[in-house]
Amino acid sequence: MSTQRFLPDNGRPDDPFEIDTSVAHPARRYNYWLGGRDNFEADRISGDAIAATFPTIKTAALENRSFLRRAVTYLVEEAGVRQFLDIGTGIPSADNVHEVAQSVAPDTRVVYVDNDPIVLAHARRLLAGSPRGATAYVHADLREPNVIFGHPDLRRTLDLSQPVALMLIAVLHFFVDAADPYGHIARLVQALPPGSYFAATHATADFMPSAITDEVVETAVRRESARSRDPGTFRDRAAFERFFDGMTLVPPGIAPVSDWRNEVPPGERPSAADTMSYGAVARLP
Repeated sequence: MSTQRFLPDNGRPDDPFEIDTSVAHPARRYNYWLGGRDNFEADRISGDAIAATFPTIKTAALENRSFLRRAVTYLVEEAGVRQFLDIGTGIPSADNVHEVAQSVAPDTRVVYVDNDPIVLAHARRLLAGSPRGATAYVHADLREPNVIFGHPDLRRTLDLSQPVALMLIAVLHFFVDAADPYGHIARLVQALPPGSYFAATHATADFMPSAITDEVVETAVRRESARSRDPGTFRDRAAFERFFDGMTLVPPGIAPVSDWRNEVPPGERPSAADTMSYGAVARLP
């Protein structure tokens, strides 16, 4: 295993993390597709292998980011949400949740959660900048709801007696069925106050031409999962919809990410086949 010693922003040698650079990581691979520089050779090799079979993968990454921007804007402007919990936030790039939300409502509070040490360091830099509302970062995993909701930084930032928008953008497809993704999401949702919201996107093979489905699944799911830290999977519409059981979907409901509340004319936006992802926002009871 190849590792790199990494000192967080405070520079304390007693607070280091080791990053395994020999396997691809979803956040760093996503950063590569978005044109970022915070990635390693394993991430680029994996990203290029997926792109060779799925040439519009960079478009898909960008459209997931655009969905996040539209979803956050809706939640702040129309739903009146002033608190966000963004899990699997990834390496910061343009239009982070707090940037979008606080541009509309400066008092918005945001907590970011991720399990990658590189994301931790970038988050520390980001949050040392100039967010106008309260913003915090929790180094934890989606599968650790008690750690997330019990963290003092989250408790100081979010008022759990008021609605919170849970954001899981391009995260759920890194949890195969054997990892109990539905159970993990149910536990996260149960910890949210009444009237909260849940926004998510998920990769799907529903829009693939049947002639290439087997090839893409073999490359993107089986081979790349085997050499990545987190295995991936596609889910169809029905499987994605299960994550929202008991909630009320915001119109237009489940849709391709490039179509969800997008004001760009259909002929001028990427197609569902280009993005291969569903997106949705739902309100909790």
